Amino acid sequence: MQDPSHSTRPLRAARPQQGLTGDLTVPGDKSISHRALMFGALAVGETRIEGLLEGEDVLRTAAAMRALGAEVERLGPGRWRVAGRGVGGLVEPADVLDMGNSGTAARLICGLLAGHPIFAVLTGDASLRKRPMRRVTEGAKHPLPLDYRLPVASAQVKSAVLLAGLCARGVTRVEEPEATRDHTENMLRHFGATVRVTPQGSGRIIELDGQPELTAAPITVPGDPSSAAFPLVAALLVPGSRLTVRGVGLNPLRTGLFATLREMGANLAVTGERTEGGEPVGDITATHSPLRAVEVPADRAPSMIDEYPILAVAAACATGTSRFRGLAELRVKESDRLAATIALLAANGVAARAEGDDLVMDRNGAPPAGGGTVVTHMDHRIAMSALVLGLAAERPVVVDDSAFIDTSFPDFAALLDRAAGGGAITPA
Repeated sequence: MQDPSHSTRPLRAARPQQGLTGDLTVPGDKSISHRALMFGALAVGETRIEGLLEGEDVLRTAAAMRALGAEVERLGPGRWRVAGRGVGGLVEPADVLDMGNSGTAARLICGLLAGHPIFAVLTGDASLRKRPMRRVTEGAKHPLPLDYRLPVASAQVKSAVLLAGLCARGVTRVEEPEATRDHTENMLRHFGATVRVTPQGSGRIIELDGQPELTAAPITVPGDPSSAAFPLVAALLVPGSRLTVRGVGLNPLRTGLFATLREMGANLAVTGERTEGGEPVGDITATHSPLRAVEVPADRAPSMIDEYPILAVAAACATGTSRFRGLAELRVKESDRLAATIALLAANGVAARAEGDDLVMDRNGAPPAGGGTVVTHMDHRIAMSALVLGLAAERPVVVDDSAFIDTSFPDFAALLDRAAGGGAITPA
């Protein structure tokens, strides 16, 4: 079901006359942007943020923090100021908190609110209202120190529990079966909390000392590796391409896609490695490369869970049988992302199949046929993946709606079209 007030923006992507070239930047990391606003609201003092992603999802978080009593002000493009209220100091909002399409915002704010004696109601768009929240509310509903084992490897659930633990007296302990992105732990330390992390098998145990006084600290948000994945894969697939994306976050718990692409034979070069705001950053150059099929183990999924649709597009252009294992988490994203990815490929002549929670396809290295219309199901990553497929396919690909791309990557289509020389991505 689609919001009746929503205006669709269908787009058509076709093979460009030239390769993708040049240098570009992608929006700030969405995961870090959400957390920067939330931790700024919980800190004492004024936090200055540079490079904040200004997509719709993050703007919903900014509005929610303002509604909960923090001062949140935009100073310029990507530059924001947050004057916080301290741990436990948020106030009851005057109205419902509308999270739009953002599962990250909804789940983390559930945890953030759990330790406050206030009443709040969260809602979202039609897509968000279908997504599971019980595993967050079950894990983060008590303002007491918790010893909690995650039922699934989920950075959102882990972060919600840790946020709830900020208001609890004592130590909150979270055990994760597989290591997931650790932006919450990094940012807690950045703001002055005591966090201990102990490896345990393929997972980790995280311990947080409750009721810290978080102190405002400046944050520079790196480029989002999940957003960088789309132009980089496009450059790998379109002949004649050599494209550099500057200032990409290289947190090792977020770079599973880049490791997988290299296993497929991708020419990806990283230069200018540095640290910004406690996170590793670098510049990534992708050069057109013939790709071979790959088997991705299930334990890599947490480090690339948002990148499987674009990886599937890359695999559709590879030679051999690709298998991506352990994708149950994809079924509860903005859409049933596993089913939506298979449908995206099928509409454009690529036979892929689900075997349990695995995604499997057999390909011969030829460009996909294309020519299909992709139903995006209000899912920004399905829409962006389909547009990249259109640049590589024999015939143009149409997406039924590109409006939801704005949740994570405003101006994505225009940026990709400029890199391709213009005229490749147009209104349908």
